[in-house]
Amino acid sequence: MLKKIIRPVSLMVAVSFLFLDFSMSAAQAGMIDTQSVIAVQQQEANRQQVEVFLDRQDVRQALVRYGVDADEARARVASLSDAEVDRLAGQIDQLPAGGSAVGSIVGAAVFIFVVLLITDLLGLTHVFPFVYHRR
Repeated sequence: MLKKIIRPVSLMVAVSFLFLDFSMSAAQAGMIDTQSVIAVQQQEANRQQVEVFLDRQDVRQALVRYGVDADEARARVASLSDAEVDRLAGQIDQLPAGGSAVGSIVGAAVFIFVVLLITDLLGLTHVFPFVYHRR
């Protein structure tokens, strides 16, 4: 009985091996231009910049104030297209970093005061009466 089964099974296995395809597809290599590599790196940097922005505590508080869950916002940012992420990262770069103009004016005044004080101490100017000048 075993000999009757072995012959048809072995014939079927032999025929099935004939239909198998053992060929390998050839790998294709090509030059990658610098612009495409830079574009990919820029996309990754923009996505990382937006994620870092979402991790900031003040941004999280603003999202909570508007009723948006931070994890949901992160998921939505992950689903954005590359062009949308580029536009969003560009807007993050253009936003003012310091708050109001009053801080800029105070900073400029302090900087000018320090420069004039240093030049007065070096004897190059005589602006402040409290600086002792040796002659």
